[in-house]
Amino acid sequence: MLAVAGGAATGAAGTMLLVRLRGGVTRAWCAVPGVAAVWVVVALVAPPWWWVGVPLALGWLGVLLTITDLAQRRLPDVLTVPAYPVGAALLTVAASGSDDGGLALRGVLGAALWAGGYAAVRLVAPAALGGGDVKLAGPLGALTAAVSWSGLLLAVLAATVITALLAAVAALFGHRDVAHGPAMLGAAWLVVLLSAPT
Repeated sequence: MLAVAGGAATGAAGTMLLVRLRGGVTRAWCAVPGVAAVWVVVALVAPPWWWVGVPLALGWLGVLLTITDLAQRRLPDVLTVPAYPVGAALLTVAASGSDDGGLALRGVLGAALWAGGYAAVRLVAPAALGGGDVKLAGPLGALTAAVSWSGLLLAVLAATVITALLAAVAALFGHRDVAHGPAMLGAAWLVVLLSAPT
């Protein structure tokens, strides 16, 4: 019950934030049931106390950014940029509670790897990724690499494959533009939810 109430309350706060974004976000109300559902799943999985903030925060961010990306095909700075200090704070808590001495270093390197890789792709093929995707890759890389190197690799590969499959299906119906953010966020959230560092 606490997870439902907390998720609904933070989802409502997210709804107000989405409504105030440039142009407003259609279906912003979806944040309330979306975040509540995500938080219930986190409560059922019950990660360790020092890690639970990661899937809760990433779930909240994932719901808000997915709604925005699907509605406006953008990942706004007001959501992606604060993910860096929030992610760093969450990893500091995790590093203090975990026995994994390499967690923090993997987080820093993971952020550089995913964001750097996406920045290179955007430089070579600007139409392949948006600037918001590159900015979002940093905190997602930090959180998934904090789990493990295989967690980072799995998230990147899953996001790429899911987007490619959705693009292929969309092309059958004459659509050329597919949002990449939801696949990135979904893959990263599953990694951090199901595989807390040791």
